[in-house]
Order: sequence, then structure tokens, then C-alpha cells
Amino acid sequence: MRWEAQTLQAGDGPELGEGGTPAAPAALLPLSGLQRSITTPEFADTTFHEVLAKSALNRVPDSSPMPFRWTVNPYRGCTHACRYCYARSTHEYLEFDAGTDFDQQIVVKVNTPEILRRELNRPGWNRELVALGTNTDPYQRAEGRYRLMPGIITALADTGTPFSILTKGTLLGRDLDLLASASRQVPVQVSVSLAMLDPALAHRVEPGTPAPAARLRLIEKLSAAGADVTVMAMPLLPWLTDSDRQLEDLMAALAGAGARNVLAGALHLRPGARQWYLRWIEQDHPGLLEGYRQLYGRGSYAPVSYRKALSRRAIAAAQRHGLHRDGAHRITRPDGEGRNPAADQPRVPAAPQPALF
Repeated sequence: MRWEAQTLQAGDGPELGEGGTPAAPAALLPLSGLQRSITTPEFADTTFHEVLAKSALNRVPDSSPMPFRWTVNPYRGCTHACRYCYARSTHEYLEFDAGTDFDQQIVVKVNTPEILRRELNRPGWNRELVALGTNTDPYQRAEGRYRLMPGIITALADTGTPFSILTKGTLLGRDLDLLASASRQVPVQVSVSLAMLDPALAHRVEPGTPAPAARLRLIEKLSAAGADVTVMAMPLLPWLTDSDRQLEDLMAALAGAGARNVLAGALHLRPGARQWYLRWIEQDHPGLLEGYRQLYGRGSYAPVSYRKALSRRAIAAAQRHGLHRDGAHRITRPDGEGRNPAADQPRVPAAPQPALF
């Protein structure tokens, strides 16, 4: 499908792409640097807003517990459409909603590789670790069209900047040779997100992601290439993916695919994600709704007692399958803030083990 034929421009009224898909004019107006908006039948009901970003590097506040201080996010919004995604509320800064708009109104920073290289070449850049995949997935499906990651990876490696990637996207396999080359220049960390094996459940709760079996094959491919693969087994969903049997099966599958480390954590529901996820629970699992309301009735996190019990069970399962080297089985919250399973005191987690190609 030729994307050029799908262009929508901001105007006085709704305009149509090929196939008659309407554009919402209000969604076009607040985006700084907007060049064009595109629809295509290849991505039903999705609009891509191509913008020229003023900067690529985002500084993480010093108060943050994250084990890195810089991020790059070439996309805003995510067609993975994970119902629990903690980044949903960030779409509201663009005057989009945290529900359907987050899944279907995707902002693409088309100049990210060029502007990133410019920023990394500044005299004051100290070559600190840069994290990708901390807000929305850099290997969501649109990356197959826009191909921003190769330029980003090359810019980081050429300037001596270490980096990490977290993804659910099997499209990462496209760049395996490039990542291997980059890892000979700088430390590279690669993590794959996979917290459930049931394909039907995954299709409902993470409808735009590659199936669990496809992500296991990605782990196998990374491992075969010599990568020391870390898996982010989070979020684990109360009553849906947190049973002893499910944890055991998940850890066994990850170890069988060649993963070396696992970080597991319980579901947390920030504003934006909370409403969207609980709406899905009410539709698909109404019998669990009251339990979820009680479990998350006091805030974004489940009670300490639940998190401690889940931590113990997940650690034990990880250890039985050898997924505990260097303490990387530590249970962490999905926003990256670590928890001591015994004392339940906040602390900064260690960075995932580097992917050694």
C-alpha cells in the first residue's frame, strides 16, 4: 500500500484517505511540528501523525528510581494496544484520550535518527546509558514502515553511547545484525517483554502484540546469536496469569527458549490505564471485577501482602529453571521501581544484564 496516497492534512473539516477513512480535525491541531497524517487499510482505524520533533533525548528526573537518566521514544501511542499500559495517560498531554486514541492515534517522530545524532555529537554529551522502550514500544508494527530504529541504533553506537531496548515486537529480529555490530562498539542491553503464554488471553489483553509463541521464537533467535537475554515477565495479572502452574509454565518456557534472566512484577494500574483495563475486565471477566476493585481500591498498586506472596512464588519458579543469575530474578514493579521481597522497601533495581553478541 502506497502511504503517499493516504495523506490527510489538517483543515476546516474531516478529510478522507483512500478507502474513505475520516480524519478527526481536532486530533490534528495540537501536534507541534505536524507534517501530515496518514491512514491506510493495512492499519485499520489507525492514523499516523508524522511530526518533526525538536529533540530526541528525554531526561529522566533525578528523583526517579529508574536505573537510567535518558530515554528516546520515536513513537507516542502504541498499536500494541495493551489494556494495562501505564503510558496511556501521557497521550492526554496531546489532547488525545488514554483509551482508543492511545491505540489508534500514533505520533511518529520521523526525524528522530537525525536529531538524535546531532544531540549525541554535542560537546557536553557524557555518553550515559539511553533507554528505548520505556514509554511506548520502538518495535511496534509501524516501525516496519518507518524504519527509525536502524538510524537510532547507528547514531548511538557511532557516538559511543550505551543503550538498552525493551520490546514486545518481534520486528527487533530485523535488526539483529545491526545490534550485534553495535554491541562491538558499546554495551547493548536487550530485553523482551513476555508475561503470559495463553495466546487467546494475550490476544484479548494485548491485541496488537505478536503472539507469545512468536516472542519465544525471538528469544530463541537472540540467544542463538549469543545474546544474554533478559525477559520482563510483567505485568502478572491477578487471577488470570499469576497461579503457581502459570508461573511454572512461563519460567520453563522462557528458560527453554534460551533466556538467562527474568524480571517479574505484578500488575499496577495508573490513572488512564486503570479505567481502560477495568472496563475490559468488566466485559471479559465480570466475575473478577469486584475482586479487582478491592485489590486496587487504594491506589495503583495491589496490597503489599499480594505483591510479597507473588514475589516469593515467582522467584521460586525462576530459580527452579535457572533464571536467577546475578539476582536478575528480582521482582520489580512495572514502572521500574524495585521492591525488596522481604522488607518491601523501594529501591533502584540493577540494570538488566547486557546482551552480549
